[in-house]
Amino acid sequence: MSYLPLGALLVLGCSAGGVVVALNLGHRQAVLALAHPVTVGQTLMERDLREVSLARGSGLAAISAGAIDQVVGRPVAYSIPEGTLLTESVLGEPRIPPRGKAVVAVGLKEGRFPPGLERGSRVAVVKVPTPEGGATEPQLPDPSSPVWYATVVAAWGKERGQTAVVSLQLDEDEAREVAASPSDSISVMLVREDVL
Repeated sequence: MSYLPLGALLVLGCSAGGVVVALNLGHRQAVLALAHPVTVGQTLMERDLREVSLARGSGLAAISAGAIDQVVGRPVAYSIPEGTLLTESVLGEPRIPPRGKAVVAVGLKEGRFPPGLERGSRVAVVKVPTPEGGATEPQLPDPSSPVWYATVVAAWGKERGQTAVVSLQLDEDEAREVAASPSDSISVMLVREDVL
């Protein structure tokens, strides 16, 4: 029995398979995506990025995985969720607020904000009754009051005994409502990312 025809068939089969694989690989490209959420102004590190496969001709100007050295060390212009494909348009100096959003500054007394409050924190903003007659007891939020969800853009003066100034980014209409509220009636609390 001659093994020559069998060998020729195997070579032909392997060659055809290689062509199919090469064609399939040729229609996809490795690009960069976010490995987890990042906040506006955050400098990207290698641990913030992951490689994903994207079909060629998708129309997305995603940054190639081979250009990771040109991305690490650059800030992001917006707060971006996990899995977002990186493009040049989302990199650069912070561009806030995005369309439809607004930033409002509120003064928060000690006890009206958690000590871990920092840029990028997700918070719920609630109104509490204004103390009457010099009352010092903690005031609980009115259950019928609105709750606004926001992202902390900046926070200053959180030292003990000081009034903290916190900049919050939220929807424009909600920002107007927060801005119109008496400063001593606002309280914020940290919430989980998936609440927003």
